[in-house]
Amino acid sequence: MELGLEGKTALIVGASRGIGRAAAITLAQYGAQITAVARSKDALTSLITGLGGEAKGHLGIAKDLMPAEGPAEILRQLQEMGRDIDIVIHCLGGTLGVKEPFCDPEAWRRVFRLNLDIAVELNRYLIPLMQKRKWGRALHVSSIAATLTRGSLAYCAAKAALNAYARNLGCTVASDGVVISALMPGAVRFDDNPWDKLSKEKPEQAAAYLEERMAIKRFAKPEEISDFIAFMCSEKAEFATGAVVPIDGGSW
Repeated sequence: MELGLEGKTALIVGASRGIGRAAAITLAQYGAQITAVARSKDALTSLITGLGGEAKGHLGIAKDLMPAEGPAEILRQLQEMGRDIDIVIHCLGGTLGVKEPFCDPEAWRRVFRLNLDIAVELNRYLIPLMQKRKWGRALHVSSIAATLTRGSLAYCAAKAALNAYARNLGCTVASDGVVISALMPGAVRFDDNPWDKLSKEKPEQAAAYLEERMAIKRFAKPEEISDFIAFMCSEKAEFATGAVVPIDGGSW
């Protein structure tokens, strides 16, 4: 299928591993030029080299976006490079180990910053530019935890807020050719992530989870999510603005 991504510039936040890395590879295969952001310089170098490097228009920026100045520094670098962004894919997320429902306010704020605030800060600059060009895509990797409400309360609440944000913003900019959406993956396994660790350290518990809570009876691979991301960032997805789409293998 022709997705119309040839020559588009895509900023992928959280691109060093898992869904973010898979998204970078998939969009590059469709002809997009990738700007990948993550904390690990080595992982970014490996990714960008594998995509063909700067000769193919791909760039990596090693930056921790959790500090207050992080997003502004990334935006400043993009301006200095003269890099207009057609597509932004927000792949940052996680519990940060915050499992206590009555966690202290600072822990709560850190979870919300990782899962919501960084995307809001980047979008605040990037999406108005897309509106001026009358084309753009902003895809937010949420989680089925937003609706199943299992696990970390702070994480579930942050992802639910991200869904509401994407839905509302999508409606706000719909007439300007900008498609805002969110995907809600279920359990995705990749090297050294929590599901991978559980499968290796407590295989019986992982098997019970798949049997009892996953209709498909297996974990997702990052590439299965990145294929959906590519479609939602494509010319084919114009009518999907504000969409919040579960892709969870039948989780309950």
